[in-house]
Amino acid sequence: MNIEIEKHNKYFKVNLLLEGAKTSLPALWLRERSQQPDQVDSKTKQRLYNPHLLDSDLSVTAATTSAELLEVTFSDGHCSSYSMDFLNEQATRFNTGLPELTPWQASDTLAVHFDWQQILTDRDLLQESIRAFLRYGYIVLDNTPTRSDSILSIAEHYGYVRDTNFGRYFEVYSKPDANDLAYTPHAIGPHTDNPYRDPVPGIQLLQCLHNHTQGGYSTLSDSLSIAAAMQQQDPLGYQLLTETIVRFRFFDKDTELISFHPLIEKDALGNILGIHYSPRLDDLPLLPEMQLQRYQQARKTLGELLQDLRFEKKFKLDAGQLMMFDNNRILHGRTEFDPNQGIRHLQGCYIDRDGPKSMYRVANRVIKH
Repeated sequence: MNIEIEKHNKYFKVNLLLEGAKTSLPALWLRERSQQPDQVDSKTKQRLYNPHLLDSDLSVTAATTSAELLEVTFSDGHCSSYSMDFLNEQATRFNTGLPELTPWQASDTLAVHFDWQQILTDRDLLQESIRAFLRYGYIVLDNTPTRSDSILSIAEHYGYVRDTNFGRYFEVYSKPDANDLAYTPHAIGPHTDNPYRDPVPGIQLLQCLHNHTQGGYSTLSDSLSIAAAMQQQDPLGYQLLTETIVRFRFFDKDTELISFHPLIEKDALGNILGIHYSPRLDDLPLLPEMQLQRYQQARKTLGELLQDLRFEKKFKLDAGQLMMFDNNRILHGRTEFDPNQGIRHLQGCYIDRDGPKSMYRVANRVIKH
């Protein structure tokens, strides 16, 4: 067992030897993770006590190891045992239990196409599609049904559908009196959908029901690759775009939505969440003139990178194809089309980002056991 126990006067110190490094396991840390029956509920594994009320100077008064377990007694009188697998998993501080993110560029060949009819009868293939989505930020499902609202049944295989002011699902085609450029034939550059929401929709699904036009190609860009290029090209500008808060706003006769984000957004762990970007919906922040000019230079560099074809995958969605993409990570767009050539009709909806993540972890948990 990769545990080292040191005695210091009447107390003990426990060290975990993990990946060639020695990691100290403080008494308080171990005590909070007790899995004894009087400490956690047997079914939910949720705590039956409040660990916030433990004494901060808690100590280990006894510690022994066997082939399988670490046995510990604490200064508050509690005794607990821990398996090595449990300690290894708990000590990996930010272990998400998810596939490693794989940044990509336009020239990269990615295994992201899956046949929907096969997924319906093959749980392993569903899991593989989730793995690909979590790695690359998007997948394309072929051979999906094109009935009205069939997108909802597909979405529910990956998470919970999120209602917005556009409805439980929405139609994407050119129409008069449009309240968003998505409902026009104009080209739309790479952008984040609904950046004015709090929180922003995490995952978007767009399904093609009809596409009889020559244009209207879908575009996808990976913000992880673009952010890395921005950081290399202009490190100070990159930092400025991660720190400067921008207002995003949408309004029509029934709705007014406002939220605030930096253009390059990080999660709580400091990892790039994505590029929060929509030039038609954001406002230049009010900054001192010199700082504003520097911010504009950085914003311009980012905009140029987003137009760089090295980062843009472009393809035509045909009837029965659906693309599902991480709305925080993947910037999507569309080329211009002529509605007089024929119908281009898509349907869209949103689900939260944590749905596929949960499904992936649960499936792996079943495999492990």
